[in-house]
Amino acid sequence: MLKSEMNNFFSAVVREKKEAPKSTTDEPKHIPWVEKYRPKNVDDLVYQNEVVAVFKKVLSGSDLPNMLLYGPPGTGKTSAAVAFCRQLFPSHELYRDRVLELNASDERGIQVVRTRIKDFAHRAVSKARSPFKIVILDEADAMTSAAQAAMRRIIEKYSKTTRFFLICNYISRIIDPLTSRCAKFRFKPLPVESQLERLFYICKNENMEINEAALTTLITLCEGDLRRSITYLQSLSCRENVTSEFISTMTGQIDEKVVNQLLLTCHSKDTDRIVDAVESICRAGYASRPLIDQIYEQLLDDDSLKDIQKCAIFEKMAVIEARLLDGADEYIQMMDLLFCIQSHFNH
Repeated sequence: MLKSEMNNFFSAVVREKKEAPKSTTDEPKHIPWVEKYRPKNVDDLVYQNEVVAVFKKVLSGSDLPNMLLYGPPGTGKTSAAVAFCRQLFPSHELYRDRVLELNASDERGIQVVRTRIKDFAHRAVSKARSPFKIVILDEADAMTSAAQAAMRRIIEKYSKTTRFFLICNYISRIIDPLTSRCAKFRFKPLPVESQLERLFYICKNENMEINEAALTTLITLCEGDLRRSITYLQSLSCRENVTSEFISTMTGQIDEKVVNQLLLTCHSKDTDRIVDAVESICRAGYASRPLIDQIYEQLLDDDSLKDIQKCAIFEKMAVIEARLLDGADEYIQMMDLLFCIQSHFNH
C-alpha cells in the first residue's frame, strides 16, 4: 500500500513538471492597441515616403547617417525608428545588444550622456548583419543644453560604430551643432483619410462597430495624433453604439452650449454674472486649458470683434496659459480672461 502511494505521488510530480511549461509559453492576450498595431516593419509606415525611401536604401546596403526625426506627436516618429531597427536586427538578442532606447524627457541630464550613452557607444560590435549600434533618443528636445552639447562630442567620437536617432516635436529646441550632424526628416501630420483607414482597419480586427462620423470626431478632437486616437478607440471598444456626442464627453471636450453661454455672459456689463459663470464652471469641474482653446476657436470666427480686439484677447490668453503652467489658480485666471473679453465686447 505504501509503495502504491509513493508511485501516485511521484507520477503526480512528473505530471506537474510536464504541464508547467504550458503556462510559460502563453503569450499575453490583452495588450494596448497602440503596441498591438504599431508598425512592425518599414513597409507598414504611412504617409512618410521620404523616410521610408531612406530606410529601404539602408536596409539594402547603403550607409546609415545620424537622423533627426521631428514633427507633431502621434505621426509615427518613434514607431518608424523602432520598426527600422527591428528589421535591421531581426532577432531579439541582436536587437537588445545593438539598440539603446532612451526617453530624454525622463533622462535628460548630462550624467546620462556621460554614462549610459557613452558606455553603450564605446562597446565594440561584430561585423555580422550590420557594423553599427543605434541609440534612439526620444523627446530629445527635452534635453538640457549641456547634455546636448555633450552629445555632439559623442556623436563625433563614436561615428565608426554608433548611429543616433534623435526624435523630437520641436526642432528649434535642438542646438545647431547637433542638427548639423544629422539628416533631418520632418514627419508630416497624417491626413484624415489615412487615419480613418487605419482606425477602420483596427475596428475590423477587433470586431468593433463604429460609424465614420464618430471616427472623424475622434480624429478632430485628438488633433491628428493617431496614437491618442487609437488609445481612445480602445477605451470606446467596451461600449455599444458609440456616438460623436459620447466621444466629445469622454475626451473632455466642453459642450458648445456652455461655451456659447459663457461668451453671451461676456456681452453683459453685469460683473456679477461673470463671477457666477466662473463659479459655475469651477463647480462643474471643467478644465481651464480646453475651455480656453474652445473660447479661442469661437472668438476667431466672431465678426463682432475687430482684429485689434482679438489680438488683445489672444495675447491675454497666452499670458493666462503661461500662468496656469506655473501653477496659478484656475478660478482667478478664468475671471481675468472673461473680464478682458467683456471689456472688448462692450468697448
